Amino acid sequence: MARLFGTDGVRGLANREITAPFALQLGEAAARVLACEAKGRRPKAIVGRDTRQSSGMLAHAVAAGLSSAGVDVEHVREIPTPGIAYLTAARDYDLGVMISASHNAMPDNGIKFISGNGFKLDDAIEDEIAKVLGQEWERPIGADVGYIRENAIVSDRVYIDHLIQTGENLKGLRIILDCANGAAYKVAPAALQELGANVSVINASPDGKNINYRCGSTHPEQLQAMVVASEADFGFAFDGDADRCLAVNAKGELVDGDQIMGLLAVSLKEQGLLKGNTLVSTVMSNLGLSLAMREADINMVTTNVGDRYVLEEMLAGGYVLGGEQSGHLINLYHATTGDGTLTAIMVASEMIRRGGTLEDAVSFVERLPQILINVPNVDKTRTHELEAEVAAAEAELGETGRVLLRPSGTEPLVRVMVEAKTQEQADAVASKLADAVADKLAL
Repeated sequence: MARLFGTDGVRGLANREITAPFALQLGEAAARVLACEAKGRRPKAIVGRDTRQSSGMLAHAVAAGLSSAGVDVEHVREIPTPGIAYLTAARDYDLGVMISASHNAMPDNGIKFISGNGFKLDDAIEDEIAKVLGQEWERPIGADVGYIRENAIVSDRVYIDHLIQTGENLKGLRIILDCANGAAYKVAPAALQELGANVSVINASPDGKNINYRCGSTHPEQLQAMVVASEADFGFAFDGDADRCLAVNAKGELVDGDQIMGLLAVSLKEQGLLKGNTLVSTVMSNLGLSLAMREADINMVTTNVGDRYVLEEMLAGGYVLGGEQSGHLINLYHATTGDGTLTAIMVASEMIRRGGTLEDAVSFVERLPQILINVPNVDKTRTHELEAEVAAAEAELGETGRVLLRPSGTEPLVRVMVEAKTQEQADAVASKLADAVADKLAL
């Protein structure tokens, strides 16, 4: 049986897989598992959401489920996922809940749970929540039912203050932000402006339908054009729940998560702050990052795809910096999960520290030609049936490239990633493999 929870909470099509009754039951189940340790006081939870149209419906449903289980709920409305993670730990909540499908299109939605220490849940806890989901039990009544209160302004201010204390004075920098019409549309511009930057903002007018639509970290073309046209120093693009951040240099060129990780790893090493002299990344990171870290005498540890696996390795090894090529970076000095606004502040602060251009600052991470093809509508559980095709591709590439087939953790598709000595070779090999995936694994 497939697990209820994927790599980043429970996700699906809103009002089909992720319905209000389901959200209510899931909130109730999470309360029974996560709030049981609130000894000597009433358990309390914080609930936030992104800007998609279905998020309000699901946030209120989850809150109702928590309340029905005797948990007091603070609903802070639209806020980034890392804001919920920070507030959960900083304000001593027993659990946090974020309603978001992150970078997915508007019709999707998801429910993410945060433990009282600000970290995402372990598999064992998620499985326990799934086990009690929908079970009958003796619910509290009368004064034992939890309350639900709305509180957005105070929570936004606490989170913004936290972000501000992590950065340098950014006076003199001209920065463009693409907020993806998502959860960062208020707090990210406020934080960077209060740090002194001259900030211009695009895609910060959410209407419930336009989240991630042709904008943000999944579609940075508008930001790239805007940075060049406005002669900005650089720009940053977030995704719908603002746990990711990609950058754009003054020439309009995309600076991906690998280059950002490389820059920040070297910065921490120079300051004597890179614990274990190690950067943690995933198998999707470009080989160029590995070569750059070797040249900088920095160790690299590689995990499966997913920020939860990056975090597990960081905690196990005592490391402080890790992330993904997609722009999901974790800095344990300041956060318990990926935080796009924090990443933007760290990059901007590093540019103040070293001067020069972002283009020059990341030039030491030379990316090998790479292509990623998403093959939809396939049975992602059967990638093992393509071992012969993968072996043939690896033989063709030799030691100058690599192949990765990765089932999506949130969608019915398989990602085909190929790196090669030339872009032409990478494109040809990836196209052949994608055709094989579509043919052999078709639903």
